[in-house]
Amino acid sequence: MAGLRWTTHGDLAIRRTPTVGREEFLDFMTFRRNDRPLFTEIFGPLIGLKEEWEAQGATPEELGFSAFRYRCEGRGMVPVNTGRNGGYPEEAIAETDDLKVWRDGLGRVMTLAKGRSTLPIPKSHPVRTMEDWLRIKPWYGFSEERLAGDWEAAARRMRAEDRVVCAAIPGGFDEPRQLLGEEGLCMAYCEQPELVHDIVRTIGDTAAAVLDRVSATVPIDMLCVHEDMAGRTGPLAGPEQVREFIAPYYRRVWDMLADRGARLFDQDSDGDMNAVIDAFLEAGVNCMHPMEPAANMDIVAVREKYGQRLAMYGGIDKHVLRRSREEITAELAYKIPPMVRTGGCELALDHRIPNGTPLAAYRFYIAKAWEIMEREGGSIRE
Repeated sequence: MAGLRWTTHGDLAIRRTPTVGREEFLDFMTFRRNDRPLFTEIFGPLIGLKEEWEAQGATPEELGFSAFRYRCEGRGMVPVNTGRNGGYPEEAIAETDDLKVWRDGLGRVMTLAKGRSTLPIPKSHPVRTMEDWLRIKPWYGFSEERLAGDWEAAARRMRAEDRVVCAAIPGGFDEPRQLLGEEGLCMAYCEQPELVHDIVRTIGDTAAAVLDRVSATVPIDMLCVHEDMAGRTGPLAGPEQVREFIAPYYRRVWDMLADRGARLFDQDSDGDMNAVIDAFLEAGVNCMHPMEPAANMDIVAVREKYGQRLAMYGGIDKHVLRRSREEITAELAYKIPPMVRTGGCELALDHRIPNGTPLAAYRFYIAKAWEIMEREGGSIRE
């Protein structure tokens, strides 16, 4: 960690000034309107990049990203709890200059490589059997505590500020993975399907109950789910598992919200999701990010295959920024024109900006992206 000043998620948070209203964003992402393209930065830098850029002469505004020109919406998350509510007291185990180890609310031993990552890695998991699950199942049940606080006023304030009103649910893959681990969950699909069904049914009961209350009072625009269920070689659950275990949960929540005016169901998953896109479209998903090119997620090819069935954001190869200006230009020239023509894609890098990305290259990327967008989409003025 020596020499690092920005080491947490909060330190790496970036500032973007929203210039796109709620209705324009929703219309654009549902293919009802395509007046002007959208362009943003989704995640910001990896640990260490801000220090690199500071040494290269970055201004404070560049380090916070407010100096860069984006064209994006404002969002707000309704402050209710659809996930775990309860758990064990966290317990510190060990800490060095480079490593932090603790026991988390699920009882898992967690390790964090300080100065290299902001996301800890679990070394154990609480569920192996139905009996294990039944002991902690009450943490996932509905209670009025999940709706504590003035969520209605917060949601109405988002609408008054012209922000997109979002609600989040636990992942149909990700939450069981937190409980069983990746290998344990994949084995349970075959060996303990009743366990997986009960976990997903329980989180679905709770998510539906919470969001039924919310959406009956304040309309939700966008449903968000985090899965992170794929790597470069493909997803950890196939179409059969999606349709059997995840889709009923998704449809239960999404159909209710869509009937009450929700327009986007956005799924966050890194990796190669091509094998399960059809299954997730059937389950109600109509937007995906971050569309990683290094994992075979080509937004031009995906658009050609799925057309207006699937909106996207991300899709521009973050790794190309460490290459030549000619390669950066080629990446943008390939992806921006078809996305500008067809709409429904908020252009952005596909994940956090990697270390070794020169500040000059990022500046060039922003300028070149706008040059191509304005050439393809006409003059863009705020």
